[in-house]
Amino acid sequence: MALNGSQPLKLGLITTSAFVITNMIGVGVFTSLGYQFKGIPNALVILCLWIIGGILALCGALVYSELGAAMPRSGGEYHYLSKIYHPWIGFLSGWVSITVGFAAPVAIAGMALGAYSHGFLPFLYPKYIALIVIILLTFVHAYDIRFGGNFQKIFTLFNIFLILVFVVCSIFITHAHQSLSIHFSSFSLKDFLKPAVAISLIYVSYAYSGWNAAAYIASDINKPQQTIPRSLLFSTLSVTALYFLLNFSFIYTAPRSELILDKNIQNPGLISAIHIFGPTGGNIMGILISLLLITNISSYIFVGPRISQVMGEDIKLLKFISFKSKKHGTPIVAIVIQSSIAILLIFTTSFETVFASTGFVLAFFTLLAVIGVFVHRFKFPDVERPYKTWGYPFIPVIFILIMLWTLYFTFTDKPKYSIIGFLAVLSGSIIYLISTWSEKRSLKKDSVNQQTNKSINQ
Repeated sequence: MALNGSQPLKLGLITTSAFVITNMIGVGVFTSLGYQFKGIPNALVILCLWIIGGILALCGALVYSELGAAMPRSGGEYHYLSKIYHPWIGFLSGWVSITVGFAAPVAIAGMALGAYSHGFLPFLYPKYIALIVIILLTFVHAYDIRFGGNFQKIFTLFNIFLILVFVVCSIFITHAHQSLSIHFSSFSLKDFLKPAVAISLIYVSYAYSGWNAAAYIASDINKPQQTIPRSLLFSTLSVTALYFLLNFSFIYTAPRSELILDKNIQNPGLISAIHIFGPTGGNIMGILISLLLITNISSYIFVGPRISQVMGEDIKLLKFISFKSKKHGTPIVAIVIQSSIAILLIFTTSFETVFASTGFVLAFFTLLAVIGVFVHRFKFPDVERPYKTWGYPFIPVIFILIMLWTLYFTFTDKPKYSIIGFLAVLSGSIIYLISTWSEKRSLKKDSVNQQTNKSINQ
């Protein structure tokens, strides 16, 4: 929405935090517990992983706060890595964001939405439910930034309220709680050295992955140097607490034997809700969880296209992606492209394939960005830094070491999914080479034309 008929509306701290929170809360936390329980039978280890994931996200948020304040432009890793390392590295990160980074989470959330809502909408094929929701939200965010922002704020409050109600009911309403004593007695720190824990941390990291959302929409934020650090820190701390409580509720109310069944593995929230409220109440809670997943999809549809838009502004071959609505300033083409890829993924791939391959490659580029804080300080010592990473250099080192450990075990244990993720990177390299060749050819042609015109004039 334009202000005074000229400048597009800028997002404040509350709306920015709402986008970050809803980018985080969604499909990851509502779908990963069953997969975690398959490889890790001890519930306390899993709960510890959700705390570790929160610490990891907080460390990353502290680093991104410095990068975002020093380089306040939309694009996230695409913008940061282009400036810190090389435009090619930034392009690959942006290409991954275009092809799978945000389209895949939209697809994953859509698949989860279909699984949760199929119980109360049995006459609709789950994938069709996802299709309808994605198309509607695409129109919402392509139309007006103000409408999309207000939608996000309202439903963020709803999401937080829903989780808190769920947690309270799991403690006081459930008739038969699961005993945790066996998990305490079998708990061992050695469990954290197992590959299954590292792989599980990828699922956890994916659930937290929206902590850097503010960095992707910096150009749409009012006073980004101040707003980005505040929104990232507030949102990450809030979501860490909510994630721990929510997973505790799932574990406390639903038997592990039910959660790891193939038919239930994608919807632990629904299984837990049935144990808390009974079949009817569980289906009602399924409706509410579906609404929560809708806001998660909405956030991805808003945030992701800002990366595509920035890439289109920088790269001639992708210029068409940068088209924006003159009236509302929304990147219409980028939004439609991302949603189209998400719909394609929904109808052509499986939930686990998209989930695992996306998580690995996104974690890799996030790792490069965090390492980049050291490189940026070395290469650009005189750049103004309105915010500096608290606990530097220990905070980024903690993030780097945990992420390297996680990526190593994930690659060695599930190489197929890792390779699928890197195929997207390879395709990006091909596009980059074509783009570079095209631009060099265009510059050479312009130079020849200028020399020809100069000769004619003489």
